[in-house]
Amino acid sequence: MKKIILTSILLLLYGTLLPAQDIEQNVEERLQAFFKEYTTNTINIGTCKLDSFRIDFRKKRLLIYTNERFAYQPLRPVTVDAIYRHLGQILPGPVSYFKITLFANGRSIEDLIPNLYRKGKEDKTRLFNKLEYKSNPWVTRISRPYEITRGLERRHIALWQSHGKYYINDKNTWGWQRPRLFCTTEDQFTQSFILPYLIPMLENAGANVFTPRERDTQKQEVIVDNDGSLNGYGGQGSLYLEVKSRKARWQQTNQPGFAQQKRVYQDNENPFITGTARYAQTEKKKDKAFVEWVPDIPETGEYAVYVSYQTLPNSVSDAKYLVFHNGGVTEFKVNQQIGGGTWVYLGTFAFDKGKNDYGMVVLSNESKEKGVVCADAVRFGGGMGNISRGGKTSGLPRYLEGARYAAQWSGFPYSVYSPSEGKNDYTDDINARSRIINYLSGNSVYNPKEKGLGVPFEMTLGVHSDAGFSKEDDLIGTLGIYTTDYNNGELNAGISRYASRDLADMVLTGLQQDISAQFGIRWQRRSLWNRNYSETRLPAVPSMILELLSHQNFADLKLGHDPRFKFTVGRSVYKSILKYLSTMHGTDYVVQPLPVNNFAIHSGSRKNTFQLTWQAVDDPLEPTAKAQQYIVYTRLGHGGFDNGTLVRGTEYTFEAEPGLVYSFKVTAVNKGGESFPSEILSAYQAKKSKATIL
Repeated sequence: MKKIILTSILLLLYGTLLPAQDIEQNVEERLQAFFKEYTTNTINIGTCKLDSFRIDFRKKRLLIYTNERFAYQPLRPVTVDAIYRHLGQILPGPVSYFKITLFANGRSIEDLIPNLYRKGKEDKTRLFNKLEYKSNPWVTRISRPYEITRGLERRHIALWQSHGKYYINDKNTWGWQRPRLFCTTEDQFTQSFILPYLIPMLENAGANVFTPRERDTQKQEVIVDNDGSLNGYGGQGSLYLEVKSRKARWQQTNQPGFAQQKRVYQDNENPFITGTARYAQTEKKKDKAFVEWVPDIPETGEYAVYVSYQTLPNSVSDAKYLVFHNGGVTEFKVNQQIGGGTWVYLGTFAFDKGKNDYGMVVLSNESKEKGVVCADAVRFGGGMGNISRGGKTSGLPRYLEGARYAAQWSGFPYSVYSPSEGKNDYTDDINARSRIINYLSGNSVYNPKEKGLGVPFEMTLGVHSDAGFSKEDDLIGTLGIYTTDYNNGELNAGISRYASRDLADMVLTGLQQDISAQFGIRWQRRSLWNRNYSETRLPAVPSMILELLSHQNFADLKLGHDPRFKFTVGRSVYKSILKYLSTMHGTDYVVQPLPVNNFAIHSGSRKNTFQLTWQAVDDPLEPTAKAQQYIVYTRLGHGGFDNGTLVRGTEYTFEAEPGLVYSFKVTAVNKGGESFPSEILSAYQAKKSKATIL
């Protein structure tokens, strides 16, 4: 008791003897020293500075304002507590007992803790809360032999792989947007993460994923259309066929549709307004009215399949599409109430050269809903760039071009992909990525303030590789960018733009943890920048730019070209998106399993059988990522793989017909989705087999 009384007297004397001006000068000196010396264990944020402070002696409060750099760091409850505790220890006299609030980038540092990592009350201003899309997803793969209930089902995600080749207006030539260094250019390098890794992982978790750049690397392209092959373009030799039922027949809509009337398109020419589209009333019974698109495939190979339709006043949300391919038949349901008037990706499949009964797309008028289904064109393959700028095309496959040109081929308005009206393709391409997403998502629950096609995108992610450079041969690492100072700090659904900071923080946190753990290095985590970049300013939904590494730095690129690194990055970003959207909606999540290993084929115990065995792989970084079941995919001869057979255990007996070659691959599944596949193994049973080879 004596000690407490003595301390109180000393504090009283201190406050009486020292004028307020002297106290403030003392506080300022100590705060300046604190910020000058401040460092973190996780990242180098540079030198921080004191901007200002205010002492309220009556309310016993101290408000401290620091520069933007202090907000570059990831802030967690333990970090924030340590900062306040340290400030209390260094401040003079009675001020050290005041209520201290430290502001960085206009927010208290406790406000900068992402919702996922908070111990206490969530910041509901940057959560979707009750905001939920309730209709059918844009595209649903019905033939999937398992159900996803704790993944990204019903989620719609937009992402893009930095730049692409573009027309340089003042030089009248096509060029890359970034320099060629260390065996690549950023325009191509980021594709090697997005296309083979991140997009499949998100889709294996059940998400609908859209990229404003072409995603299919197939150089060939065949379009089958109800308007036929006009002027010799758009699928010569292919077949479009309509079959009516007793109750329903196909009729022309009163809206324009797609027609390819030219081989090469000039600026501001839209192929989606030069043709017609067809519609039919729906029926609940199977095999009634339908449309067939039979392509004349120029080369055997893998082709992305895109469909198009018009969204009509009474369109249904469960239009049934069947894709006949080398591996069998895969069924999709497409919500034609949204996304009409552009290319809608279904999947990528193997097709044989030529025109075949087992290579086509069929749309049925079967539906659980009363309304209409619409049929327009179907596209097979990514194709070559066909947008002419300065009198010539890029001469490259479309997937290597910028988003601006894919947008034109996809029927988006000129104002969306070229606000400069053809005067600056560079800025048009950068801005087009966000504008395309806003146009697609307009009128949706997440973007109700803009007009558009109603696709409920919840977030965007732009992946780049321009994270800086170093004169030393050190890792540069990862940088995250977001924007809060726009539209009064709100996104179009009314939530705080700081939801974008949460996304950026979580992605950077995941990458540092996962890369460091997998490769036994300290992966550099750089800053969280709150900057005015169009790719984070323009999107109507939470968004971030991920500067993954530095393509200008050899140490980064040495890792960046490693397929194991690409897989780790893809899985890490997928997991962060999963956790982020689960937090935004307040739902549980399960991480999809890792691929199986030790896959082997043995002779079966019964005649003409193969015994397939494999082992599950646990993920030490993710306790939920445990395999519950498995899918065995089968391919006959040189065909494609089927839709898979669900298996409970880690072995499977297959009855083979002698004289045929069978190939197999295995994936692991759980409630969060499906793993990447195992290697492909093949087996052959000779008709008069006497022994086993290999």
